[in-house]
Amino acid sequence: MKLTDLNRDGGIGANSLLVQLGDLNVLIDCGLHPKRVGRAATPDLKPLRGLTLDLIVITHCHLDHIGSLPVVMREHPHTPVIMTTSSRMLVERMLHNSANVMLRQKEEGNVPDYPLFTHDDIDQCGKRLTGLPFGHARHFRGAKDDIEITFHPAGHVAGAAAVEIHHKNRRIFLTGDVLFESQRTLQGAKFPAGHIDTLVMETTRGSTERPVGKERVNEIARLIASINDTIQKGGSYMVPVFALGRMQELLSVLHDARKFGRLVDCPIYASGLGVDLADYFDEICRKTKHVEFQRSILKDLHVKPLPRKMTPGEDPHQKSLYIISSGMMVERTPSYTLASGLLGHPRNTIGFVGYCDPETPGGKLLAAAPGDDFIFEAASVRTKIKARVERFELSGHADREELLEFALQTEAKHIILTHGDPPARAWFAQQLAQQAPKSKVIDPIPLQTYQL
Repeated sequence: MKLTDLNRDGGIGANSLLVQLGDLNVLIDCGLHPKRVGRAATPDLKPLRGLTLDLIVITHCHLDHIGSLPVVMREHPHTPVIMTTSSRMLVERMLHNSANVMLRQKEEGNVPDYPLFTHDDIDQCGKRLTGLPFGHARHFRGAKDDIEITFHPAGHVAGAAAVEIHHKNRRIFLTGDVLFESQRTLQGAKFPAGHIDTLVMETTRGSTERPVGKERVNEIARLIASINDTIQKGGSYMVPVFALGRMQELLSVLHDARKFGRLVDCPIYASGLGVDLADYFDEICRKTKHVEFQRSILKDLHVKPLPRKMTPGEDPHQKSLYIISSGMMVERTPSYTLASGLLGHPRNTIGFVGYCDPETPGGKLLAAAPGDDFIFEAASVRTKIKARVERFELSGHADREELLEFALQTEAKHIILTHGDPPARAWFAQQLAQQAPKSKVIDPIPLQTYQL
């Protein structure tokens, strides 16, 4: 077995792994880096040139895992693509949204490479995409070798899968992005027990220790209390969210809170892709039972669309709750624009509920202190941090202790660390060296091929 990480920057970004099993070449994911633009945002696909790519496997539909899928499919026009049934229902909608974003970025930022693919490219891809149910093994043959692939529920987001591959007498397991704890909309990961020969695992929260008392149920209660306090004191509350998964989860949390009289009566605003995806979650719920979500939640909460034009640096004075993307407050997104108006007023609150890359505006805001100057460069706004900025431990990724426990019970001969910043990978490498000395732990250098 050979493994090559095609994510040119390492860390968390354009996630893509080339796994070579005998004469079979399998690509796991093909994402787009959220902080890069143009071709620099894609995985480095040069190692695929001259290869017959036999199969592409998608673990889930966040853009850091699928954002370059049409690019690699265009370069390998005969390669089939598999994913879970739920992901198959989501993938084209996510890619069409990405194409729209690239067109807008081309106009606003003069990015000559954009769009990397068109709506027609996505439509052409559709016939090569196959959705498979969880737990059903599927065989794939090369000229000499054959493999068996099974998807296992990984929690995290609708459709997310861990990938189990059997090749000859070897058992390979890739966790993908994983959350063991159940959410309101989705059950937690269900992984098989027992020995694994090669484990490829995400490490997102390796540098984050969950403090005592910060369990999910307590953090949800703290979030609701924080919202109530802000609104009752005349302020507005913004929760930056990822459109896929996090928005639907937060809407479900708010729906339950209001149903039991725990959420203050206030206008709720949400719009864009996340609201559109509510229809898809409703369909997945009806057809696969994989998620628990009904679109009627939006009607029950009287969710309103955002004003079409928000002025950067302007506080809307609405005494309202905003559930809007992007989750990391990336430049020129609704959460970025709204934050530029909310941040300078002590009555307002911005509450983060998921991972923020340290280099994104959201990550920089979390690292800043009250009273610091904060610059929204893309909005030409400079303001002092007067609003409350809070963080809630509601990540869609597993706690590091849970992942470590899973890794140890596999007794894997090789453990490959992926999808994590250097400090996160370093924590796992240290712990595994101490607790699993017989396992060879590899933190892969991008584009370097490892023989396992």
